[in-house]
Amino acid sequence: MPDVVRKEAEQDGVYVIQKHAATRLHYDLRLEMDGVLKSWALPKEPPLHPGVRRLAIEVADHDLGYAGFEGEIPEGEYGAGSVEIWDRGSHRLLEREEKKMVTVIDGERLHGRYGLVMFRWERGRRLWLFFKKKGLSSPSSSTG
Repeated sequence: MPDVVRKEAEQDGVYVIQKHAATRLHYDLRLEMDGVLKSWALPKEPPLHPGVRRLAIEVADHDLGYAGFEGEIPEGEYGAGSVEIWDRGSHRLLEREEKKMVTVIDGERLHGRYGLVMFRWERGRRLWLFFKKKGLSSPSSSTG
């Protein structure tokens, strides 16, 4: 599959979700911010519709080049298992605070305004909720 590339506007960043069959099947949400891929592990399939919330466990940032990775992580290495790109595209960050983010995702599967809200620290990890917001269905719509 081709590498993930930026779309049109400079302020848009890379967006990708990688389906990762490691010890447990999960989905890795990655959003380009501050020159890296900010990353969260989602134990369940990402939300396609408003009203569905998913746990998102913040994990280490990744290099931008990792956005196009698909393949096998060998046994004995951290994250061993298969990785495939589940969705890709771009995102435009609308709001970013310490415990809250809103971004417009323009992917092949996910489209529209999505929120991330941090709700708890647990065992040294920041736990967030990831959900689709009602309203704006595509980045070309007004942001009202």
